[in-house]
Amino acid sequence: METIGILIYVLFFIYVAYKFVRAIRIVPAQEEFIVERLGKYHKTLGAGFHALIPFFDRVAYIVTLKEESIDVPAQLCITKDNVQVKVDGIVYMKVMDSYKAVYNVNDYQYAVIQLAQTTMRAAFGDLDLDKTFEERATLNQRIVSVVDEAAEFWGVDIKRYEIQNITPSKEILLSMEQQMTAEREKRATIANSEGEMTSVINRSEGLKQELINKSEGYKTQVINEATGEASEIRALAEATAAGIAKIAGSLSAPGGMEAMQLSLSEEFLTKLKGLANPENEVILPIDLSNLESVLAGIQSQIAPKKK
Repeated sequence: METIGILIYVLFFIYVAYKFVRAIRIVPAQEEFIVERLGKYHKTLGAGFHALIPFFDRVAYIVTLKEESIDVPAQLCITKDNVQVKVDGIVYMKVMDSYKAVYNVNDYQYAVIQLAQTTMRAAFGDLDLDKTFEERATLNQRIVSVVDEAAEFWGVDIKRYEIQNITPSKEILLSMEQQMTAEREKRATIANSEGEMTSVINRSEGLKQELINKSEGYKTQVINEATGEASEIRALAEATAAGIAKIAGSLSAPGGMEAMQLSLSEEFLTKLKGLANPENEVILPIDLSNLESVLAGIQSQIAPKKK
């Protein structure tokens, strides 16, 4: 009986010692301890050394002030075009008021996860499937805005939200793959047609330039030939005029007329060579039997007439 009494006293002593030891609390940095006295909130302990009243005070909650990353489990969302996709993400948050985080909500982490999932379902319901991939940044910002507004009452600051995966069903993936294949074939066909069009345009432009160059060359050739012919005619006319001028000068000189008459007579006689050939038949408007009268007629035609 005495042994049992001693054991009880020893256990009681150990319990009291434990309570006194637990009344001395050292709070680490970036943590806060919520102290309750007789079941009622008493105070919040920050980083450092603190002494509590044994048997009256107790640390009810330990809250971290570090930024936390909480995984949001995958869930089914239905897009605006009635396509089911699985979406998961990560929410980054930080407790700003440990009192609100403890007493205004039962489990602030669980509450943030549930609110993020609800907001995510609503956000995906406003977009078509194709837009969900393009508007990921916008969806993240929208979820942060809605969740942060509600989490303010819980003393939690939502820093950011990141959608990790958007996973459609196998049927949708197959359809998307077929669509992408069709789009690639379409782009390839368009690229080929544009290349052919460019090639045809380039060939036509080249042919056009070739014809222009040929026409310009022909035009230059015609101009050069016409210029040459005009120069030739002008030179011939100038030479003829010079010859006529010299002949006129010679005729006006003393003895010039007689020389001209003699030259014409000799040329006339030269032309008559070979007429006596019996194989030739020639009809002349003059009488060659009287050569003197013929020469006299020629000389009379070129002799100057006196006024």
